[in-house]
Amino acid sequence: MQLNRRESLKVLAALAAAGALPSVARAAKLTPGADSVLIVVDVQNCFVTGGTLPVKEGEQVVPLINKLAKVFQNVVITQDWHTPGHVSFASAHAGKKPFETTKLSYGTQVLWPDHCVQGTPDAALHKDLDIPHAQLVIRKGYHKSTDSYSGFVEADRKTQTGLAAYLKARGIKQCYITGLATDFCVAWTALDARKAGFKAAVIEDACRGIDLQGSIAKAWATMKVAGVQRLQSAELLG
Repeated sequence: MQLNRRESLKVLAALAAAGALPSVARAAKLTPGADSVLIVVDVQNCFVTGGTLPVKEGEQVVPLINKLAKVFQNVVITQDWHTPGHVSFASAHAGKKPFETTKLSYGTQVLWPDHCVQGTPDAALHKDLDIPHAQLVIRKGYHKSTDSYSGFVEADRKTQTGLAAYLKARGIKQCYITGLATDFCVAWTALDARKAGFKAAVIEDACRGIDLQGSIAKAWATMKVAGVQRLQSAELLG
């Protein structure tokens, strides 16, 4: 019996859905090994609904990050940890409002609402983040005169957090990055991972962004040029 084109496509689709066409249906699942690390960036109360600098839908990444963490032997968490009156706060600059910019010794600084102040509930990790096997929490942005988006290097582009040395001592080669926010701390962490010599991938659906004047699209373009992979969680979870 001969099938017309439409019928043939229906048969092929059914076979693919049933897994009978493995070469067509799906790519192999990624399996992180002992030389990989999941970096969970700034999943804190300040960056979710009700926080001082909420990222839209920020809390939605938490359950997915918990699932992803289970497939990693190595997990590192970063935590914004600002002093009161931090230089990145608009309130520290007379006449300035949040989301405006100013010039500092190390370049242009976006000014933020006061957020993630050391020791406050606002700075705490989200209560539903459940990663008991996380091996390290890197606090950043605790120097009053310097911001720090990246988990690796502060905004002066000189001061190291120690994360690169730690990962190299552990034999890590590949960094998978999740968290908040895509266009700032996640992107800077991914870019600095590449500069430090690691392979880097951002898991897009396990991140959320702020998007100031197209900053999400710009961040993805910059990461692509730097060799940062753009993945979805299904590529790791199956």
